[in-house]
Amino acid sequence: MWTFKPIFKSVIWGGDKIAPYKGVATTQENIGESWEISGVEGSESIVADGPDAGMSLTQLIEKYGAKLLGEKNYKKYGDTFPLLIKFIDARQDLSVQVHPTDELARERGSKFGKTEMWYVLGAEKGAVLANGFNRPVAPSEYENLVETGKIMDVLNFNPIKPGDTFFIPAGRIHAIGKGAFVAEIQETSDITYRLYDYKRKDKDGNERQLHTKEAFDAINFADTEGKAVNYVIRRDIPVNLVTSPFFTTNIWQIDHEVMRDYSELDTFVALICTKGKATITTDMESREVKEGTSVLIPASCKKLTITPSGVFEALETYIK
Repeated sequence: MWTFKPIFKSVIWGGDKIAPYKGVATTQENIGESWEISGVEGSESIVADGPDAGMSLTQLIEKYGAKLLGEKNYKKYGDTFPLLIKFIDARQDLSVQVHPTDELARERGSKFGKTEMWYVLGAEKGAVLANGFNRPVAPSEYENLVETGKIMDVLNFNPIKPGDTFFIPAGRIHAIGKGAFVAEIQETSDITYRLYDYKRKDKDGNERQLHTKEAFDAINFADTEGKAVNYVIRRDIPVNLVTSPFFTTNIWQIDHEVMRDYSELDTFVALICTKGKATITTDMESREVKEGTSVLIPASCKKLTITPSGVFEALETYIK
């Protein structure tokens, strides 16, 4: 199993929560994102330690192939890691945006579209996430809604608290609100179509580029299914949050030692540690992890043991 050096992204809306959450000292400011496990070209994760330290994620896949990804994933994705895992800290409202489906992305020259999910790690008072429309919107309304800013009136805003989970299929309009701190799991894509950005300006006085025409073709105008995922935590048992063709994600809350059997899965597993500390042990190695750590477990690992120190929480994600 591997951990990676975080890739911190400074952005106009970024805050100051990510580095302390991960226990990383840095002078970098306005960190809006930490790319935890990434195969995106130009922002590839680098192994942090161990025998493969210094290798990129693509180099790991070239070295281990199906032993890392799983046979089915390796046939489908080759040397491309199919998921991108992030932490996101919004000190300001993020733009209203949408992502393309795989089909539309390929028409426009990219490998992947972008279906994603959010898991709320923290929320300041009044923080919200917008996910989908609050009513069906006619495509003919689009231009006026964007130009006037009335697009905000038709978004489905959800007040949030830690543990809230949202699935965002490609084509669903969405926005992360001020004060939200989330873990994000998504397809390996950096395609974002911004259609509204509050007319704010950067330090040079320039408004950020919008992609209103590109977004129009991507938006599902009938999508009003943006409520939070309904689930109930069960201690020491994985609880499913999202099942999709792109990824499956479960939540673990553990206060006793548990053994996880992956023998029926043919896939890598990523564990995103969201709270507490634990020791993860396989037949090959043992590793201590804490909140803010993301661990990549190869498909060749069929069983592991998680020994918590107190209450330990983690997201478990893979591709079936």
